Amino acid sequence: MRRLTPLWTITMILTASLLAAGTAHYLLSTSQRRRLIISTTTSLYDTGILEEIEKTFEERYPIDLYFISVGTGLAIQHAKRGDADLVLVHAPSTELTFLREGYGVNRKIFAYNFFVIVGPGDDPAGVKGLEVTEALMRIVEAGRLGHARWVSRGDDSGTHVKEIMLWSLAGFNWTTLRGESWFMESGTGMGKTLLLSNEREAYTLSDIGTYLKYSSKGLIELQILVDEAEELINVYSAIAVNPNAVPGVNFEDAVTFIKFLISEECQNLIQEYKRDLYGKSLFHPAVRLLKENTDPTVARWIRDYAYFNGTECPQQYRYKHPELYE
Repeated sequence: MRRLTPLWTITMILTASLLAAGTAHYLLSTSQRRRLIISTTTSLYDTGILEEIEKTFEERYPIDLYFISVGTGLAIQHAKRGDADLVLVHAPSTELTFLREGYGVNRKIFAYNFFVIVGPGDDPAGVKGLEVTEALMRIVEAGRLGHARWVSRGDDSGTHVKEIMLWSLAGFNWTTLRGESWFMESGTGMGKTLLLSNEREAYTLSDIGTYLKYSSKGLIELQILVDEAEELINVYSAIAVNPNAVPGVNFEDAVTFIKFLISEECQNLIQEYKRDLYGKSLFHPAVRLLKENTDPTVARWIRDYAYFNGTECPQQYRYKHPELYE
């Protein structure tokens, strides 16, 4: 066998050293990236906006985001068990309970849009353009006559909580309605609920973002029949899991992500997401609106619906980081 010359030996040693150094650098860089688990509503996840937020955030910080997409009720249960470090939710009454129980801290409102009542184009209940309560009353009447159907999420999600409240405003009890033959439950996320409603030619309550995505792709033929009323305001909040209640959660990185959500960069991202495709924003940024009262009417709607004792997060539910509320 031919012996290696000293030059070849040196070259091989240098190459091996460089490969080893590169591997070590890769392992070090990946080990330095931390993990943040976020339990989120399906309405945020299904629209794809979280993918855009994730991409921008991970370019800025050594933190990898992992999302658990479920309804608000399940999102909060994940957080209570320590399976998530942060929740992104849209059911203020459920959020307040989460705070009061000591599991959630540092709530920040970061976006809003509107729920819509959608249904088949022939609108058998004749609800197009009506006020919310009158529309629901007509749907019940048509349903009991066998002329209309309704699909409820029935999954303790933020959309489901909103639906129960709307039925109550219209003078009905959701528990009673669910026993009637024209009233169905999907027990699943917003996208699948829309698909089921489309298949059954039924009415349902949807967030505008998921509806626009499914409609623009031709997946559903349902039409928006009632929208942009005060009763239909839909407010999204981020809440960090309290490390004192759930030891081991990644609290500091959760706060970092909350700060990013309310930053001007992310607020602009929220405003512009798919705006050119759909001709309107799927979500609206809430931070400047609430701080500067740029649209007094919508700001009042958000405060009336999603504030607790006149604030997005009462003092007793704030933990460290006072800069979040400056």
